Amino acid sequence: MLNADNIRKDFPILSLSVYGKPLVYLDNAATTQKPRSVVDAIANEYYNVNANVHRGVHFLSQKATELHEQARETVRAFIHARSTSEIVFTRGTTESINLVATCFSQACMKEGDEVIISAMEHHSNIVPWQMAAGRMGIQLKVIPINDKGELLMEDYEKLFSPHTRLVSVAHVSNVLGTVNPVKEIISIAHDHGVPVLIDGAQSAPHMPIDVQELDCDFFAFSGHKTYGPTGIGVLYGKEKWLDQLPPYQGGGEMIQHVSFQHTTYNELPYKFEAGTPDYVGSHALAVAIDYLNTLGMDNIHAYERQLTDYAMRQMQQIEGMRFFGTADNKDAVISFLVGDIHHLDLGTLLDRLGIAVRTGHHCAEPLMHRLGIEGTVRASLAFYNTREEIDSLVAAIQRLKQMF
Repeated sequence: MLNADNIRKDFPILSLSVYGKPLVYLDNAATTQKPRSVVDAIANEYYNVNANVHRGVHFLSQKATELHEQARETVRAFIHARSTSEIVFTRGTTESINLVATCFSQACMKEGDEVIISAMEHHSNIVPWQMAAGRMGIQLKVIPINDKGELLMEDYEKLFSPHTRLVSVAHVSNVLGTVNPVKEIISIAHDHGVPVLIDGAQSAPHMPIDVQELDCDFFAFSGHKTYGPTGIGVLYGKEKWLDQLPPYQGGGEMIQHVSFQHTTYNELPYKFEAGTPDYVGSHALAVAIDYLNTLGMDNIHAYERQLTDYAMRQMQQIEGMRFFGTADNKDAVISFLVGDIHHLDLGTLLDRLGIAVRTGHHCAEPLMHRLGIEGTVRASLAFYNTREEIDSLVAAIQRLKQMF
């Protein structure tokens, strides 16, 4: 079992005080804190290795390119992709989904075709498809959920038609914490000859991922939620699909030959990586993944599940506590309201006690409408959180509840 107290020594920010109180950071679904090794890697590359990657013949460019491509291999191994040609570096999950929505709809869809998403999607897996719908005249179909926050799988199967071209769903809900049965979702879609994109923003940091075992066609995740830097992310795509898609952007790196009459595009994955990549970010993401691998993703998953169960049990004792997301298969996200206290008021007052939580609709307004609420308070956990921090949260809520 992981020792969170020892792990916390690797994260200097966790020793901060906020308003004279020890920081209790419970906003990990928004972004995770970074271990010292990641920050050191960023500084070291800028001080000692900084040069533009690919095509440079000088030492620094060769070294930076080596680190960048080693990072691609680290990512490939982390999610068990078949080849580094299937690993595209992006700015994050949002850009990865936008890339697929733009390129897939352009290459593989026509007016009247359909995309299936779910009722619990983040806006980044709704709006890009709506934009594609506006351009192409395609339709969105939505998998409904039950009151526990679980997908209604029988209804999902009924959504398929001869016009269904893609399924795009979250692996883990950023609001409900529900771990969706993505392997079953993928299997059903493939039975209909339909590819599947998995939004892994909330799963990649918390559990082992094997894209070949899942058999997903696309998988997206973000560096900043995976203990790495901001502005770097990953799109995995099966080579057969990436080969079919047109480039997302044009410019340097994504070309083989350019004339004023014609351009030929680069091989995978560079066809989708126009311009100077975030080669410092890719290396730092690899260092973050190395850190996770040292801890062990199975160990991380087990520890966070125990911590989530402990938090739910302790918070249930608070009078007026309402949870949103009580699926049997639930990960390290707890959304809640207490009595009639507005989520913004509770979050603001918790902040004054040193406890960082997220409030609002969490970029999931359609889900809020389904739940019949405006927003929630969200406590999201990581492997560096402790039971003592959960106790501090519970005590703070009890204290603030008396004020209302």
